[in-house]
Amino acid sequence: MALTATAYLAQLQALLPQGFAWPRQADAALTNLLLAWADELARVDGRAADLIEEADPRTTAELLADWERVAGLPDPCVEALAGTQTTAQRRAALVAKLTTIGGRSAAYYIALAASLGYTITITEFSPFQAGHSAAGDALSNDGWTFVWQVNAPEASIVEFAAGRSSAGEPLRSWGNELLECVINRLKPAHTHVLFAYA
Repeated sequence: MALTATAYLAQLQALLPQGFAWPRQADAALTNLLLAWADELARVDGRAADLIEEADPRTTAELLADWERVAGLPDPCVEALAGTQTTAQRRAALVAKLTTIGGRSAAYYIALAASLGYTITITEFSPFQAGHSAAGDALSNDGWTFVWQVNAPEASIVEFAAGRSSAGEPLRSWGNELLECVINRLKPAHTHVLFAYA
């Protein structure tokens, strides 16, 4: 927590020698001079405290563009949408880029979609096999082994939120283009993804 100008003034006055030549009254010229220094020290201390927040990608605001440059963002999926991404979405993409280790499970893709602001489920297909499949299961061939389906709402809505959004962002936006692009970019190369919107 940054110190205030009043706290810095008290510290500066405590460093002064004793005597009549070093007045500590509020209306003294020396106090006004020390107050000017205290104001600047408090400003610098406050900016240093801000830097601690900026050093964390989850809370950065002023250095978000620098963090994105270092992380190689925006990724190819959102370059066309960069103007429509909210600050919260940009921050979430940054944190995901820095912390994600990858995966091939359904749980990984569900968590990935959640980090982008989408709620999905995944359906995995398999060919009909005697002894494993039951009556009423879909008939399909071996090609369906490499197909999976992402089930998502028809249009995911992202709403403006105080504290997470910035001035100039839309109050509400919707669409699933980002979800499709990211899933298609990160899916295993030998698989095919179907997208189903309810």
